[in-house]
Amino acid sequence: MTQLHTPKASRNQETGRLSFTRKDLSSQRRAPSVGRGPGGCPPEEHGTSPVSPGGVRIFARGGNLPGTSPLVACTFPVVPAPENTVRRSLLVASAVLLSTALTAPAALAAPKPSTSPSATPPATMSTVGGARLGQPGTQVNLASGVPVLPKELSARSWIVADAESGEVLAAHNAHWRLAPASTLKMLFADTLLPKWPRTTEHRVEPSDLAGIGVDSSMVGVKENETYTVHDLWLGVFLRSGNDAVRVLSAMNGGIDATVEEMNAHAEELQALDTHVVSPDGYDAPTQVSSAYDLTLIARSGLQKKDFREYSSTVTAKFPGETKKNKKGEKVRGSFEIQNTNRLLAGDYDVPVYQGIAGVKNGYTTNAGYTFTGVAERGGKVLLVTVMNPSKNEHNAVYKETAKLFDWGFEAAGKVEPVGELVRPRSAAQAGARPGPSASPGEAGGTGDGGVAAGSKPVASAAPGGGTDGFGVALGVAGGALVLLAGGAFLVNRRWPLPDLVRRRSRP
Repeated sequence: MTQLHTPKASRNQETGRLSFTRKDLSSQRRAPSVGRGPGGCPPEEHGTSPVSPGGVRIFARGGNLPGTSPLVACTFPVVPAPENTVRRSLLVASAVLLSTALTAPAALAAPKPSTSPSATPPATMSTVGGARLGQPGTQVNLASGVPVLPKELSARSWIVADAESGEVLAAHNAHWRLAPASTLKMLFADTLLPKWPRTTEHRVEPSDLAGIGVDSSMVGVKENETYTVHDLWLGVFLRSGNDAVRVLSAMNGGIDATVEEMNAHAEELQALDTHVVSPDGYDAPTQVSSAYDLTLIARSGLQKKDFREYSSTVTAKFPGETKKNKKGEKVRGSFEIQNTNRLLAGDYDVPVYQGIAGVKNGYTTNAGYTFTGVAERGGKVLLVTVMNPSKNEHNAVYKETAKLFDWGFEAAGKVEPVGELVRPRSAAQAGARPGPSASPGEAGGTGDGGVAAGSKPVASAAPGGGTDGFGVALGVAGGALVLLAGGAFLVNRRWPLPDLVRRRSRP
């Protein structure tokens, strides 16, 4: 069992509010971009699990079928918000489907978490986000003017979604429960990031590093050395360090407590395909997630400034080991670490993707290669998740992700969605009720508008409406569907994505 992290296992996500005010966004200062550093990455190994892409099911439109260390390179300026026009109205059928998802989650999740031994998806999958997403094969609404999907996609599962509206533009086996590898660290980060100020220091005890899996990806945390929380999160996001995950878990009360919180947070996000056993994403029996859930998790994490900063950092300095110099004095240097996300850092056969802004990659023997990415282009912000390409090709997961991003940016505004990313339970229960806005709060223990330790994340609409309007608000009374506030509300949240990624273009 191998868990290397170059294009290997990865997870990240943090807990906090899903709202920003214009004041919050405009307060972010700009900083110079960071280029790709000279730091190397460990050699890659490819998963070899046999995969069948599954049948293609295409419907015509309208069918009714069912952190950077001291680096300042990654602070975040405002992404100009597009004109707040009324987009395609959500179909009543979609509203009904989401209502069902919110009111009968137990029936929608797979009955038992287990990695699938089959090369084909199960006939029945969760329908959270829409009935089409629970069907095996490719789901897309092709019509005049809509580009065809990329050819030669070999991933077991993938999804393309509008990060702000939540519309799922196309998907393939979206709810197939598969081993997530280190993309699960997104959930780890989304759950724990708000708990400590980044300046908090921790001296690593030997027990903190106990139980790390064989061949795990490591950033180089040493026993009896002191690290800041900021250092440790850099290790988690850039190098997918399981050693950094273990230390942060120890600070959080241990592995068991952390796993319990991650599972609770996944349930709050309605990521019902996800079952956490190990917080670092290391292969474990019954540890699963799905392309839909990983996208949902990434979307939650990206609401937080620290999450965006760490996941978009290309290179950083990490504290080394304390040693004595020639004069007998104790000194502690640092070494460079580089992000293993190839669409962000680039590689010899994968250029930096134009507009990429994170999020997380992963690899294990069981999971193969997994990746969730976010990119912005032309005022559109898209999320793409790809799980376990069958192609035995170097960087296949990034190449297929880039193709899906290209398709998504071309199709956005033309293709009718096949489903949507649902809101957290607390937001769904509260409807579109306005709530307190998020604040930058870099030094505070709640990070970027996050909630206090141990609290449930709360998503609320920012006051003032406009482009910060919240998602679909639905209620069920006496078994009948009631569309609140005259219909469906579209999610259209703006995040200040890194300036550096919008300036980059393909070589």
